[in-house]
Amino acid sequence: MAELIWTDEAGIAADDRGLAYGDGLFETIRIRSGQATLAARHCQRMLSGASRLGIPLTQAELEAALDAACQRYQRPEDWVLKVILTRGSGGRGYQPPADCAPRLILSCHAMPPLPPPEGVVTAVSTIQLWVNPALAGLKSLARLEQVLAAERMPADCYEVLMTGPAGQLLEGSRSNLMLWLGDHWLTPAADTLAVAGVMRERLIDYLRDRGDEVREGPVSMSLLGSSETRGLVLMNSVVGVVPVRSLNSLQLPVPEQLATIDSESLFTEKRV
Repeated sequence: MAELIWTDEAGIAADDRGLAYGDGLFETIRIRSGQATLAARHCQRMLSGASRLGIPLTQAELEAALDAACQRYQRPEDWVLKVILTRGSGGRGYQPPADCAPRLILSCHAMPPLPPPEGVVTAVSTIQLWVNPALAGLKSLARLEQVLAAERMPADCYEVLMTGPAGQLLEGSRSNLMLWLGDHWLTPAADTLAVAGVMRERLIDYLRDRGDEVREGPVSMSLLGSSETRGLVLMNSVVGVVPVRSLNSLQLPVPEQLATIDSESLFTEKRV
C-alpha cells in the first residue's frame, strides 16, 4: 500500500527515487465545491502510467487519497491539488528495488489567475521537445525540458509552445494545443506528446459529442498562416480552454465561437 504524505506536515525521505531520478508521476487537479474535477480521467491516467512504470497502485488507494485531500483542505473557492506518486526509497543506482514501497505525496495550492477570454499571447520556445516513445504521454516527474522552456518564456507571454524534431508544434510547457482548421479540429496524436493531457482528452470527447470532427496528426507551423485557420486553443485541467490571439508575431483569429467550448461542462464530468 502506498504511504500517504501531506507536504504541510511531513518531509520526504532524501533517498526517494522521485527526487533522485524523477521515478514517478504527478497529477494537477482543480478542486471545485469540495470535489476533484475530472477525477476519473486523472485517476485513469495515473493508474495507467503507474502500470507502465511498474509502480504498484490501486484505484481504491488513489481515490481514497483524493477524497482525503478534499476533506483535509476544505475551502470555499476553487483550489489546486497536486498528487505525486513516487516509487519510494531505493538507494543509489537506477535499478529499482524488487519490492518497492511507493509514496503518494499531496499538497494544496491556490488557483492561478484565469487567462483573459479575448485570448493570450504566446511564443515558440527555443527549447525543443524530444519525446521518447517508451514514455510518450506519461505525466512523469522528469520535466526538465518544460522547466527550461518556462524559465526562458518572454515576460509578455502566457505560454510557450514547444516543437518536435521535425519543427511541428507538439504542446505548450504546461498545456496541450488544438487547431481549428476549416471544417475540423487538429491536435497532435497522443503517442507523439510528452504529456497527453486530461483536458485534451475531455475536449476531444466534448467536441465529438456535439458533432465536430477532431483529427489527430502533425500540426505544422505553416498551417497557422493558412486561410483555413479559424483559431488555436490551449488547454489544461486547471484553467480549461484558452484561445490564442498571437504566436510570435503572427496574429491569430479568435472568433466568438471559441467561447462556446470554454464552458463549465468541461469541468463537471462526473466520476464514473
